[in-house]
Amino acid sequence: MEPLSIVKYPHPALRWESKPVVEIDDRLRDAVKQMFALMYEAKGIGLAANQVALPWRMFVINPSGDPERTDEEFVFLNPDILRRKGSDEGEEGCLSLPELYGPVRRSTSLVIEAYDLEGRAFRMDLDDFPARVVQHEYDHIDGVLFIDRMSDLKRREYDDRLADFDAEFRKEQQTGAIVSDDELKRRLKELEPRE
Repeated sequence: MEPLSIVKYPHPALRWESKPVVEIDDRLRDAVKQMFALMYEAKGIGLAANQVALPWRMFVINPSGDPERTDEEFVFLNPDILRRKGSDEGEEGCLSLPELYGPVRRSTSLVIEAYDLEGRAFRMDLDDFPARVVQHEYDHIDGVLFIDRMSDLKRREYDDRLADFDAEFRKEQQTGAIVSDDELKRRLKELEPRE
């Protein structure tokens, strides 16, 4: 697999509804390895496949953000949140929207099922910060960004910053550094898993 990189807003992959993973192969394992490396390099704690322009229902997390803490690394393939409880507001950011942070209301606890890289099903009960991280990444694979979860009033405060991200992205497209949205969407469609 060619080298992956974290895509920035408003890349179409960030609004793509991912398709379930149908095969655990070397390509998928390589993508996971690269995703962890990119996440740590960017000082992140989670990364969804959409954020590296892969339309696959999968994400990786390490709530500690510490590459030495491999016991905190988790891969979620085809995850499904079964239950959510409670509610709390906390600040979130996103590697695809660098240096943008805002308040987001999330469930304080959840139960999630997924598959690991060996194809084994697992279930986790998560609370507080790890639950927030999982919900943020889970949103990504549905094409939802944390800014979509902000109140309308709060979100409007970020309009100028979002317009700057958009202008920068379009400028890169004009120079040819990034291909057109249509071409990006065609590539995403091509990468979708086929049963």
